[in-house]
Amino acid sequence: MKHTYFLGLASLALAGNCAATEKVVVSQAISVHEALAAQEAWCKALIEIGSTYEESGHEAAKALAEKVLDTSYGFQLGVVLFKPTLTVSPQTFRTARAEALSYFVGGDPAFPDDAGFALKGWRKCEVENAAVFITGDSATTMGKVHLTDKEGSVTSVDKTWKFVKDDAGKLRIVVHHSSLEHSED
Repeated sequence: MKHTYFLGLASLALAGNCAATEKVVVSQAISVHEALAAQEAWCKALIEIGSTYEESGHEAAKALAEKVLDTSYGFQLGVVLFKPTLTVSPQTFRTARAEALSYFVGGDPAFPDDAGFALKGWRKCEVENAAVFITGDSATTMGKVHLTDKEGSVTSVDKTWKFVKDDAGKLRIVVHHSSLEHSED
C-alpha cells in the first residue's frame, strides 16, 4: 500500500549553529516516527487491556485503561473529540475521560450499552494508514485498523487520530474517530 505523508512548512527544522539559540528554542514539532509510534502504542494498549481482563478481571483492566487514558489521551488539555466505533445516539460522542473509560471497559451504569470494546478478546491490532498529515505541532492520521479476535476473525475499522504534544512534549490523542467500514451488501 502506498503511504502518503505531508509535512507542513512548520515541521521543517530550522538550520542554525547558534548554541545560545538552541538553549531557548522549544519545539513541539511532531515527527512521522512519533505519530506512527503513538498508533502502535494504542494498539498494544488495547491488547494489554483485554489480556489483563482475561487474566486478572475487570478491576485490573479498568485500572490499566485509566492509565492508558491518562498517558495517551489529552483529557488534561481539555475535551477530547472521541467518537468510538460502536456507540449509538444519544451517547455517540465521548468528550470526557469517564465516557471514554466506559467505552473501553464498560461497567458504568450511566452508559448501559457499553460492553467494553477493549474486553472483546483482541489478539492483534494492525494500523494501515491511508495518509499522515503533519503540520508543526499536530499530526493527523487516517486509515484502517485491523483487529483480530481470539477466534481469528478480523474486524476492520476506519480510524482517524489527531495528536498534539502536551507541555512536557508527550504526544496526546485529541481526536479519535472510528467507524465500521461501509459495505454495499
